[in-house]
Amino acid sequence: MSINSKTFFNFDPVRVPSPCFVVDEVAIENNLKILNRVQQESGAKVLLALKAFSMFSLAPLISKYLSGTCSSGLHEALLGYEEFGGNKKGSDHREVHVFSAAFTEPDLEELLTFSDHIVFNSFNQWQRFQPLIKKAKAQRPALDFGLRINPMHSEGAAEIYDPCAAGSRLGIPFDTFKQNVPTADDLIATGITGLHFHTLCEQLFEPLDRTLTAVEAQFGEYLHKVDWVNFGGGHHITHPDYDVDKLIARVKAFQQKYDVQVYLEPGEAIAIHTGVLVSEVLDLGYNQMDLAILDTSATCHMPDTLEMPYRAEVIDLASKNAAGEKGEKQHTYRLGGQTCLAGDVMGDYSFDQALEIGQRLMFDDMSHYTMVKTSTFNGIGLPSLALWNSETDEIKVVKEFGYQDFKQRLS
Repeated sequence: MSINSKTFFNFDPVRVPSPCFVVDEVAIENNLKILNRVQQESGAKVLLALKAFSMFSLAPLISKYLSGTCSSGLHEALLGYEEFGGNKKGSDHREVHVFSAAFTEPDLEELLTFSDHIVFNSFNQWQRFQPLIKKAKAQRPALDFGLRINPMHSEGAAEIYDPCAAGSRLGIPFDTFKQNVPTADDLIATGITGLHFHTLCEQLFEPLDRTLTAVEAQFGEYLHKVDWVNFGGGHHITHPDYDVDKLIARVKAFQQKYDVQVYLEPGEAIAIHTGVLVSEVLDLGYNQMDLAILDTSATCHMPDTLEMPYRAEVIDLASKNAAGEKGEKQHTYRLGGQTCLAGDVMGDYSFDQALEIGQRLMFDDMSHYTMVKTSTFNGIGLPSLALWNSETDEIKVVKEFGYQDFKQRLS
């Protein structure tokens, strides 16, 4: 057990409202510098995957380093366009990419007016929307279109996060692809200029290397004809164990071999090890073991801990490490949320000192895939959002939520 967001050993959680996501902008910039190195040395373009991290108060900083954003639908794409430089001209423009498992006609019609790359999940959708596509292409000749392929090469440990699992709805398998466009020239004749695949989830370089080998074995003929290839997301490039040098070399070799522009879409790599979720102990109880109810919620505020599932470490400021496993330290508690869901439990943690009502706790590594997934189930309030600078110690609460945020999504 160890803590990833180590700068927060020097943060006092009482300085922000509770609950509250706190992001260290210095840690974000350190990640961005690594990603920018990949761009500069490999020639790839790195996009922020908004599905993982959409904190647009950091858009000026992110846009300083990355080439644009990628999204999973209209609303994310609009955020990339409006806040992350997609609406700017010249060298200040940041590309807006969008992929969806299926587009509605109204959404696609709007996306065609401002997106740079639109990737379709099937030949059926690509063919169905040809009238809209041709009209948009006439008005915006630089607009690019791609297809998502599925190499059916699984690297994921959890099936829920594996786009290549049996029966996956994401991407076109090679047999179906070949039936629709028997040759690479047939593909180019349709107006497709690029291919996209996404097979990873928070993984190191080696799974990408094996995936690329599978993609090349199946789709190599087509790779020689397209203009760009998007390697998707799930690359843990900023993780301390990631071999960035091997990634750079592999991308350079791939681009040279096929004469294409490579795109990478990390989301978690921008935000890993950069933030915490501050929470407060509301009540203490006992039912065969000590219980602590917090003002945050696993199901509302950190749902991946239930879906994945995984254990979110709690920062022990006293020891400058993680709270212990059950029974490891003197005082063990089951930490749970406020909702009526019986399984709204973060897990069993042990501490050197007994917890007290009103005490603040911090859950580690809570920037990515957290605030983008929050809900107001049971009317539970959304956590506030704050930026902290671990070098200057400046703190700024950038957003607080209330009753209207719950009410306005209902009717």
